[in-house]
Amino acid sequence: MHRQSRVAMRLLPVLVAGLCACTGGSKPSSSADAGAAGVTVAASAPAAKLATTLAATASATPSEKPAVAQGGGPNAASAKAPACPADMALVDGDYCPEPILNCLEWTDPPGEYHEYRCAKYAKPTCRSAKRSAMRFCIDKLEYTKSGEKLPLAHQSWTSAKGVCEAQGKRLCMEAEWQFACEGPDMHPYPYGDGLTRDATACNIDKTNLGRANDLIDYREVSGSHPRCVSPFGVYDMSGNIEEWATQETPPDPKDRSTMKGAWWLPGRNTCRARTVGHTEIYEGSQVGVRCCEAAK
Repeated sequence: MHRQSRVAMRLLPVLVAGLCACTGGSKPSSSADAGAAGVTVAASAPAAKLATTLAATASATPSEKPAVAQGGGPNAASAKAPACPADMALVDGDYCPEPILNCLEWTDPPGEYHEYRCAKYAKPTCRSAKRSAMRFCIDKLEYTKSGEKLPLAHQSWTSAKGVCEAQGKRLCMEAEWQFACEGPDMHPYPYGDGLTRDATACNIDKTNLGRANDLIDYREVSGSHPRCVSPFGVYDMSGNIEEWATQETPPDPKDRSTMKGAWWLPGRNTCRARTVGHTEIYEGSQVGVRCCEAAK
């Protein structure tokens, strides 16, 4: 008999005796009762469980010993690897490919830009017959180089793709970007109630922009607007810098690029707004990077 089995057999009578003493409301055996074996008898339920385990161990050969689950117990879930790295947010849910968005009140007076910025949306509904299940990780903040404060800009779709791939990530697909911004309720705006435009929540609605090829740089530290956060915990998806994403079905296979989120100008700045047609090599001083990757 193996040494562990002999030890188990010696302990078993003591544990069983303690268990019997604790049943029926009797006074538990004291440590002195088990003093000869050097064992303090605990409550009946743990003792019974341990006695059963020791009995099985004592009677089993090495190849027959009860298997012990690896990683089990109450802390098993917390020991599991997280779905996303610490700098990324998990986006998990059902995405509506085609929501119905109706503006109740416009920000600007009648004129060229009247139906451009919506002050208040009606609650969206989903026109699509079926939603799409999504699960992925997305950067919580706009990409900022190590040692710098402001998010990286002057990026083309091609260079942004390279920035993500250098980190083992990828550019987000447009639908992924939109879902991370709007959440399952299809909110037009990523902040607040999702329906009401708020120029104080995000870095938007700057009016003194400079010239087309010489924009005034109004970039701010990503995450510095604590209210500019989406339902999934992603910051600055409205304004600050525009972000490249990839179209799922581009009309021109040679141009897969789309820009999302707008920048600090008084634009639509909604989750579904997009800028296309600049080509994959366009490099704007207001355009930066946000990356995605598959969730574990």
